[in-house]
Amino acid sequence: MAGGQAGLLQAAIETAFERNLIDNAVLAESLSDRTRMWAFREQMSEVQSKEGASIKHDVSVPIAAVPQLIAEGSAAAERLYPGIRPVPFGHMGDGNIHFNFSQPVGADSKAFMALADEKLHEAIYEIVLKLGGSVSAEHGIGQLKIDLLAQVKDPVALDMMRAIKTALDPKGILNPGKMLP
Repeated sequence: MAGGQAGLLQAAIETAFERNLIDNAVLAESLSDRTRMWAFREQMSEVQSKEGASIKHDVSVPIAAVPQLIAEGSAAAERLYPGIRPVPFGHMGDGNIHFNFSQPVGADSKAFMALADEKLHEAIYEIVLKLGGSVSAEHGIGQLKIDLLAQVKDPVALDMMRAIKTALDPKGILNPGKMLP
């Protein structure tokens, strides 16, 4: 990072500490630091899987709303399932968050998923939409969020999406059923 940019980032972090917006921060000071930090990021899913069951969200909100999303989403999750462990990570600098939740330590994985899954999705998506965000970010709608898309997307926008899909894929052979029913 160029000297001027590094100075700006350092000043922003210091201001965030002063305002109690963050508790901790680490800046890469070398290529080795950067490589190690990216390795930590890339291993998040693997590490989280070793912690037991997890409920995952790939959402986005305006950058300024990221702290509010994490605070409100974590509080909502705790109310629904005491002891749940929030694991937000990803692209916080662009508003895209992998906002995941690991089961409480010692909880039964199947019971956790049965009790927490749908209610937690609803709570997180409600907060995301309230903050002007999107229920789908980097990884798209896929098959799991097809019904959700119809709930949160304007019907006119959905019709346009279907028209574009039909124009580009008249035989319906490109990823059938992956986004539009």
